[in-house]
Amino acid sequence: MGKVFTALAVSVDGYITGRDPRAGHGLGDGGTLFDWYFDGDTQSRVLPGFHLSAPSARVFDQVAGRLGAVVVGRRTFQDSDRFGGGSPHADVPLVLLSHHADGVSERQTLVTTGIADAIAAARELAGGKDVGLMGGGMTTEALKAGLVDELILHQVPILLGGGRPFFQELPEHIRLTLVEAVPAPGVTHLRYEVAK
Repeated sequence: MGKVFTALAVSVDGYITGRDPRAGHGLGDGGTLFDWYFDGDTQSRVLPGFHLSAPSARVFDQVAGRLGAVVVGRRTFQDSDRFGGGSPHADVPLVLLSHHADGVSERQTLVTTGIADAIAAARELAGGKDVGLMGGGMTTEALKAGLVDELILHQVPILLGGGRPFFQELPEHIRLTLVEAVPAPGVTHLRYEVAK
């Protein structure tokens, strides 16, 4: 069975978007969080539109290559223009955790019964590969339920001062073990295992 992980770009002060994220402007005024996807001269083997630095390309392709399915929350889904009816990764199934079915295409799977069921549906679609989580609120709920194996933070050296936080309030401490830290131009890639 594959792992469950999240891998998001995050500011030093903990935001995964800037202020005023919305459909068509999913990062709000925090677009700089994604600059490292396009500031290098190494083309991603997984998503050819990305041109990263060599260290970032190695990390990104390794992480993206693990994905068998992704789970997104409603806000991420809407702010990303419903991923054009598909997924952020072309051949990777998308599971939407939401109480609202509007905007869900036949290529996307809707789950309305909670984070555990959404991850279970994604595991089934993933065929033994890993499941990626997109969105801070959903990641927090998965952490509360003890369902997350790894956290990957692509930490960008900026203080955004506002936006959507990566993590919301947790009922208790969650211990992490640093597995890898890769400095790269414009970003530091941090991979943690979640203590169980």
